Amino acid sequence: MLLAINIGNTNITLGVWNGRSWQQQWRLRTVHEKTTDEYGVTLKALLRRDHLDNQIDACIMSSVVPVLTATFSRVCEIYLQQPVLHVGPHLDLGITVETDNPSEVGTDRIVNAAASYHLFPGPSITIDMGTATTFDVVTRDGRFLGGVIAPGLGVAADALTSRAAQLRSVPLEPPPSAIGRNTVHAMQSGLLFGYVALIEGIVQRLKAEHPDNNQSIRVIGTGGLISLITAHTHIIDEVDPWLTLTGLRLIYERVHS
Repeated sequence: MLLAINIGNTNITLGVWNGRSWQQQWRLRTVHEKTTDEYGVTLKALLRRDHLDNQIDACIMSSVVPVLTATFSRVCEIYLQQPVLHVGPHLDLGITVETDNPSEVGTDRIVNAAASYHLFPGPSITIDMGTATTFDVVTRDGRFLGGVIAPGLGVAADALTSRAAQLRSVPLEPPPSAIGRNTVHAMQSGLLFGYVALIEGIVQRLKAEHPDNNQSIRVIGTGGLISLITAHTHIIDEVDPWLTLTGLRLIYERVHS
């Protein structure tokens, strides 16, 4: 079975692929200070709980946290006795990375672009709502051109409360109406509907600049916070919260085919 690992700044997502479907998927908090043994024990406990212990025979990883890249490489080698395939533009991804500096592009963005192109062939824009909100543009012939990086919804909420003395943290959920009649609802409106407007505005601009703007450009949403947005906009055509894990699986199969 294949263990796919995506290390983000806020969450680490993991999934076990049995050759036909995802046997199990997990989401952990990203803790930079955790050691190889701490993450190793956690991973082994998760695998044991779901009767997957000693069944992992391959690992693939994308990471935007260098210190944890090394940590999880050791976890796989020590606790699973498996080497890790690290994703980067040097691999056969099924797409070409045509940014100015391909090595600087976050591997999660590359994986998302590859997954979107494989699952929904043709021109696309992929939105990933995590620590950052990213928009990635792929052409009908599989060229990843780049995109947009904006602060994530959670980051914006934290910045608002940390810089304004009279504002406190609020649940990230929709208010009863756009006109907030109290401070909590006003903040929720600004955060949630503000990000809906941000997403719709950026997608509109990206579609206008897209090389294939004479065709239907599919918009795909993913990430831990995407479900907060989808009920309030019609601009997103497809939603897959685990798109990055699917991309890792597809890249592994492509490299080893």
